[in-house]
Amino acid sequence: MIDCSASETGGCRLSIIVPVLDEADGIAAALTALAALREQGAELIVVDGESSDDTVLLAAPLADKVLQSPKGRACQMNTGAAASCGETLLFLHADTRLPAKAEQLVIEGLNTSEKAWGRFDVRIAGRSALLSLVAGMMNLRSRLTGIATGDQAIFVRREDFFAVGGYPQQDLMEDIALSSMLKRRSPPLCLRHTVTTSGRRWEKHGICRTILLMWRLRLLYWLGVPSEKLARDYR
Repeated sequence: MIDCSASETGGCRLSIIVPVLDEADGIAAALTALAALREQGAELIVVDGESSDDTVLLAAPLADKVLQSPKGRACQMNTGAAASCGETLLFLHADTRLPAKAEQLVIEGLNTSEKAWGRFDVRIAGRSALLSLVAGMMNLRSRLTGIATGDQAIFVRREDFFAVGGYPQQDLMEDIALSSMLKRRSPPLCLRHTVTTSGRRWEKHGICRTILLMWRLRLLYWLGVPSEKLARDYR
């Protein structure tokens, strides 16, 4: 659980928190894509999880803060949240791109709906037409269950994030765990505007094989298998 006492008081409308690990090949492009949001006042925080390449060096001039954290997305995102100033927090994977006017969509969406949190629909970029089907099923499942994945760029009001204790310190399925806790505060705001995420892991390991793996891991998670064991299987 995150140490709420370490967090700063809100001083900007939106903080974007990007956990990274060995992302030297793509980090400059990822952060450059967020430059317009920074110019509009959004805070950009990169949290490195012990990279062995030049990720930190390349990220430094393109972010407001570059922090170090033990490896693990949950720990890295909690570290970023604790150092942030935003009234709303948005957690973004390094290979995911936000839509135009993302800050306006998030802030106005939360204010209008009076919900505590939400996510975008996702589009998966890649060569295979199957990726569109995968994305469509992810978005539909999310609407039906109220559970979001990290690929959908989860966003949450600051006070609600800290009220539930942040991301649980687990090695996998941290996005599902956070969604389950936030659902007790409100249903998610499901924005139909899309974020675009890379299909590289799907295509690298095989789309059908990856789908079956993720279904199996989710089933085992719901059956109570520890996340540490699931993370070993995933890797």
